[in-house]
Amino acid sequence: MSISSQIESFSKLKIVVIGDVMVDAYYFGSVDRISPEAPVPVISVSKKDHRPGGAANVALNLISFGAKVLLCSVIGSDEEGRELMSLLNNEKIDTSGIFTDNLRPTTMKTRVISSNHHLLRIDHETTEYISSETENFLIDFVNKSIHTIDAIILEDYNKGLLTERLISEVISIANHNNISTIVDPKKENFFAYKNCTLFKPNRKEIKEGLKTDLDLTLTANVEKAADELMNILGCKNIMVTLSEDGVFVKSAKKSAHIKAHKRKITDVSGAGDTVVSLAALCLASGMELSQTAEIANIAGGLVCQKVGVVPINSNELIEEIKRLKI
Repeated sequence: MSISSQIESFSKLKIVVIGDVMVDAYYFGSVDRISPEAPVPVISVSKKDHRPGGAANVALNLISFGAKVLLCSVIGSDEEGRELMSLLNNEKIDTSGIFTDNLRPTTMKTRVISSNHHLLRIDHETTEYISSETENFLIDFVNKSIHTIDAIILEDYNKGLLTERLISEVISIANHNNISTIVDPKKENFFAYKNCTLFKPNRKEIKEGLKTDLDLTLTANVEKAADELMNILGCKNIMVTLSEDGVFVKSAKKSAHIKAHKRKITDVSGAGDTVVSLAALCLASGMELSQTAEIANIAGGLVCQKVGVVPINSNELIEEIKRLKI
């Protein structure tokens, strides 16, 4: 099967995304003066936009490739939560796995952008861990859905959803049913994802997680760090995203460094979401690890050419693969 055919087959897959969802709010405008009240720029807003963010953006990436998505998360009983649900329903994302907690706010990140440059970000959130009631709801949901899905993505933004218990239970359920688990970790609970299928930290996360002094601009040192992580986690595969240096992947049998392709980078927001989405789709469709890394690497680069958190689609990815003669 050609790569194009494999990418087109993503539309047959059903993926569960478990992670912190949020509203990504954008204020676009121009700056032509400094405030007389303080030495800060004054932006004249010309456009406002609200988009699903965090784990919801991972779901959008999957939807853009035609896959079916079950999104599992928690929101607040507030205006932001209602808006997020409306945005998700408009994208035809299954929200039956979203729990509403009256005691939590819905996470909202507001970005102020002028001439394609971020001037400011304002975060409205809590990072307290979810209640045991929410944990039980999500674990039960995964148990009931497990026989209808092809992979699970655990998308951690350190906003309190992915507790150690939830992580452990979900991976156990998935492994018992031979379902792949793809992890996009953050600093908290970095070592909680034991026995997952693919662990995908970036260079900063792996350095902070392992508390290592290794120079991770060197491939040999990235491999050493990946070896250490695999021993600690007992995971099957590691994929380390290296920004402008591409990605490094390692399994028990082999490793590879896939270099990035030269691009005009506009905005790196959402690149990690794109990479983890493509990694899940590729693995669920039966691609081997190095090919998965190559395609995820291309997709992550493509999304960096767009302003804001905006997913790409199958046609864009296939055209780029043809252009690069992969």
